[in-house]
Amino acid sequence: MKKAIIFFVFQFSLLASLAVKAQTTTPPQFLNKNRQWVDSVFATLTPDERISQLIMVAAISDVKRALIDPKTSNPAFIEKLIRENKIGGVVFFQGGPVPQARLTNYYQSISKVPLLVAMDAEFGLAMRIDSTVRYPYQMTMGAIQGNDNLIYEMGKQVAQQAKRLGMHINFAPVADINNNPNNPVISFRSFGENKYKVAEKALAYMKGMQDNGLLTSAKHFPGHGDTGVDSHYDLPLINHNLTRLDTLELYPFKVLMNNGLTGMMIAHLSIPALDKTPNLPSTLSKPIVTDLLRSKLGYQGLIYSDAMNMKGVTKYFADGKADAMGIEAGMDILEFTEDVSKAVAEIKKSISEGRISQAEIDFRCKKVLEAKAWVGLNHYKPVDLNNLYEDLNPKAAELTNRLLTEKALTILKNDNNLLPLRELDTLKIASISLGADSITTFQNTLDLYTKMDHFSIPAKATPAQLDAIRTKLKDYNLLLVGLHLSSISPRVNYGLTEQMNTLLQDLIATQKAVVSVFGNPYVLNKIQKPENAKALVMAYQLTPYTQDLSAQLIFGAIPAKGKLPVTVNAQFPYQAGIETPALERLKYTIPEEIGLNSKEITFKIDSIANLAITQKATPGCVVQLAKDGKVFFRKAYGKHTYEGAATVKLTDLYDLASVTKITASTLALMSLYDQKKFDLDATMKDYLPDFKKSNKADLTWRRVLTHSARLKSYIQFWREVKNPDGTLKEKVFHTKQSAKYPTSVVGDSLFIRKNYNKKLYKEIADSPLNPEEGYVYSDLSFILYPQIVKSLTGVEFEDYLKNNFYKKLGATSLTFNPKRFYKLEEIVPSERDTFFRQTLIHGQVHDEAAAMLGGLSGHAGLFGNANDVMKVWQMYLQNGFYGGKQLLSKDALFEFTRYQYPEMGSRRGLGFDKPTFKYSGNAPKYAHPMSFGHTGFTGIMVWADPSVNLNYVFLSNRVYPTRENPKISTLNIRTAIMDVVYEALRKK
Repeated sequence: MKKAIIFFVFQFSLLASLAVKAQTTTPPQFLNKNRQWVDSVFATLTPDERISQLIMVAAISDVKRALIDPKTSNPAFIEKLIRENKIGGVVFFQGGPVPQARLTNYYQSISKVPLLVAMDAEFGLAMRIDSTVRYPYQMTMGAIQGNDNLIYEMGKQVAQQAKRLGMHINFAPVADINNNPNNPVISFRSFGENKYKVAEKALAYMKGMQDNGLLTSAKHFPGHGDTGVDSHYDLPLINHNLTRLDTLELYPFKVLMNNGLTGMMIAHLSIPALDKTPNLPSTLSKPIVTDLLRSKLGYQGLIYSDAMNMKGVTKYFADGKADAMGIEAGMDILEFTEDVSKAVAEIKKSISEGRISQAEIDFRCKKVLEAKAWVGLNHYKPVDLNNLYEDLNPKAAELTNRLLTEKALTILKNDNNLLPLRELDTLKIASISLGADSITTFQNTLDLYTKMDHFSIPAKATPAQLDAIRTKLKDYNLLLVGLHLSSISPRVNYGLTEQMNTLLQDLIATQKAVVSVFGNPYVLNKIQKPENAKALVMAYQLTPYTQDLSAQLIFGAIPAKGKLPVTVNAQFPYQAGIETPALERLKYTIPEEIGLNSKEITFKIDSIANLAITQKATPGCVVQLAKDGKVFFRKAYGKHTYEGAATVKLTDLYDLASVTKITASTLALMSLYDQKKFDLDATMKDYLPDFKKSNKADLTWRRVLTHSARLKSYIQFWREVKNPDGTLKEKVFHTKQSAKYPTSVVGDSLFIRKNYNKKLYKEIADSPLNPEEGYVYSDLSFILYPQIVKSLTGVEFEDYLKNNFYKKLGATSLTFNPKRFYKLEEIVPSERDTFFRQTLIHGQVHDEAAAMLGGLSGHAGLFGNANDVMKVWQMYLQNGFYGGKQLLSKDALFEFTRYQYPEMGSRRGLGFDKPTFKYSGNAPKYAHPMSFGHTGFTGIMVWADPSVNLNYVFLSNRVYPTRENPKISTLNIRTAIMDVVYEALRKK
């Protein structure tokens, strides 16, 4: 008896303290508003209809996919409830946006009082319906440090999308504290285990929705986080005392109530500390709903039941009776009542027997009507079906998704600061997607950073498949492993199969594995010693965004900032997380991240690119654009040839023509300039001994590189190797390869005499100079730079570029003579040569002089894809820094990219082209004087503008089928595309 008295006194004092705290509770905004409309509608309702206003039933817009009883949620059945029972609202489950909108419009058209339309959209409308936005789970967002403004923005967008679909209530946010790793129902739905963080993030989400006109419902009061039973299937028991409940579980709910929370959902829980009635769910408990929530905590908003069809209620209380008990307990709205007629009858019985008064029913009915008025149902308009899909999938939502995901990613292990990866030239990488049947988004993004081989292992791989992969992976020194988990539920081991787990252990044991977990963090408890991985990235769930951005994190395009929001085990406690920096590698994103409009940019660039194709300026092209190191546009257009079937891919290699000059030759010269090996004011004879007696001996390299040294534009070397009848001279060429004729000029049918390159070099040395000074663009000096690089370094030109730059940048497609490494279908053909090689030039250099030099020259011959070209140019924009390495000095970039002789009217830098002082079309119209770039004869353009940190690559084969096609220039295709971006930036 004494113990009972002590317990009663303790309980009374605690509840009294809660009552004091309730003084700061902020009433929801919808209360006591639009009284005239509320009173007028209320006056038309019968007593039974006022009860029905407190009932919401489940609805679906796709019966075939119904996960709930298709009979009680069938549209015809719901129609009957609306017409006959005058229910207050519907809660939509499975379906699609257009069918749901149509049903909503129809239901509203037959309802006496406009219906409240609700949905469980904790992570966006996609939680219930297809073709809509899926935001991160709350646990994923729990890993974000700060940045609650982003969660607010997500709430705002959810509100906008919900309202566009005709919805008024989102049963969110989840304010439960997930402090039980074995929780089968909350887990990933919670922001985490820290009550303060849960409260902060739930508040941001709530305010984002409510500030934009959407009713919310925090759940699951008084706290469903520490349960081992799913209330969908049974009644969970919460056996904590009042002190624990007050200081922990209730904390987030109190914060939300104190900030104007519009709705609260009650969980189906048995909580003896609050109500000792055996097997009584909190939903039906007057001590919990009325005494604690309404009276002691002072909550004035709408109180919703959790779904009344769940076993947590129905196991012990029949429908109808349970609904009445919920109303008696203090519920304002019953969600998912299965039998409305029984419920109304039982509630009427409760009134007649005095367990609840008609006045209390009337009070709650008016509160519901006030909420309806607040969401605009006093001026109801049907859902507009026009552009519904587009409106429900705005690009702004994709940006929010990307930013939330990026800031959540968490590194849990990082031996020797392996991540982000730095020394790309030392790595032989394989990527392995466990639980995938084909190449994944994770692997496709990894591919953007460097060359690697990809393997996909199904979730239930055969022993033979597992053995085969183990053998193949022995040759690699780094394994990038993606663990692709098909489930976030502990009931199915989070999607981790025995086969996946076995192979993962083997990969970890190699001491070469970087493991990225695309799933629930609690899965780490199912993996043996995951902490033994070289590095461990927690991505929290399996989405295109987590895969894409995890790959970008691994390569240092983005930093790692996330921390575990829950304790997984002793090795991975709450707040575990290693921060890593970004290395200024290219980041891949969407235009909205740099403040541009995707639809507008895409439409305008598409129009120009498609104009080029329809006007036959080029069969196809690739456009890639980046700002501030963020690639925001990448797209391939058209085909390899007009008549062929091969479509252009982003990974296709193009002949870069004269862009070789500044992506190969000038790059090497800047490097030598940094090493004090190349003096711009030295003369040609200083580095080319054979030129000592040449008329070019005293020409300075500064003048040569600015095309102002009086050098001839070019020499048609190929003409000299033809007989008068047009055949090729047999002393120079042979149709079969041999020691005497080792070097291919085209395909396997024409080979040039050994050391013929020396004759070309001599012709350059002996060529006359132009009679007058002035700007004349010349190929001649660039043909010579490979010799200079070798003489100054002892390394062959291509090897020097690859070893010092391309491999370090991950620009592995940049190569001369690409047929050595790539299939022809991966290389875009250039021209049908009808005057020299008499064939289609495909996989070998288009330029005749470069071809006679074996495809390797400083003026032409480099091939590559747009992404790898951009890496070189991004390094230029970043003053020589890329991937954590200073590859060139800032001084070298400044010197080579500035105007050298503006007083002479020359627009040139050293090697680089620059805008003319009066617009001439060589550069984009809005290009800043700081900008620099180059074009290529085959239809290429690259341009970089430091004033706005803009990087542009345009690849095409405009010379197909013939070079006698100037339309790429006359239509202004290349520069017009970049000007689209300039104009958009100017508007911004």
